[in-house]
Amino acid sequence: MSGGSDGTRRQKRLPEGSALQNLPDCSPGESGKALEAMRMEVFVEAMTPPGPVHLQELEQKALAEGVPIIRPQTQNLIRFFLAMKRPARILEIGTAVGFSALFMQYCAPADCRITTIEKDSERAAKARSNFIRYGRKNTCGEAEDIVLLEGDAAQVLGEIREDSSFDMIFMDAAKGQYIRFLPDAVRLLSPGGIMITDNILQEGEILSSRFAVTRRNRTIHARMRAYLHALMEEDQLETLLLPTGDGAAVSLKNSRLARESCAPDAG
Repeated sequence: MSGGSDGTRRQKRLPEGSALQNLPDCSPGESGKALEAMRMEVFVEAMTPPGPVHLQELEQKALAEGVPIIRPQTQNLIRFFLAMKRPARILEIGTAVGFSALFMQYCAPADCRITTIEKDSERAAKARSNFIRYGRKNTCGEAEDIVLLEGDAAQVLGEIREDSSFDMIFMDAAKGQYIRFLPDAVRLLSPGGIMITDNILQEGEILSSRFAVTRRNRTIHARMRAYLHALMEEDQLETLLLPTGDGAAVSLKNSRLARESCAPDAG
């Protein structure tokens, strides 16, 4: 298990049981099903260890400013795969103010290198500042092991060479652009690498017909569905869709040969 930014060993601290004791009662019928789903979410979050103490200030500040932060369940999902995969190189698409990159730095092996991409110049500037304030620093006081590339991810990804492949990719950028990022993400993911895509359920809208979605959200709804179809049909990926948080897709990269070897014999 890796250490925190201050070199201390991370501790798992489960929250007190008050959240579990206050679970709402369930009743039969459709409203009961919705309430049951709410109870499940509260239960899972109550059983999830809290995030790094040194990042709680950044998390609260970002939420107060309306900057989206990865949800507790998603944090737990990322933490699990970081512990399982122990990646040497991580690519993040969508930095925002740097919380998720710092979270991954904290949970990943100490020698892990993270490359993160952000289009918004104001958020990129805040992220750089946060990397210095909350992350690991070198002897010169500069951010260490996190490199931020500023620009449109579709262009930046195309400029990264294949020999700079990544063991893990975390996609959490503009949801309507996921489909544009996918070809380069697959190209840059190492064989056996894991890609996690966040917010695939769009607060549940993705489950609805496009005609049930507000007109202004229909384009992003169509693009997300197209992205999910592309993920499931991509020969080099094995993908699992999970209802964790606002939904996550976990994709494992296989070679085409490995994929074909799993197929049943013709005839």
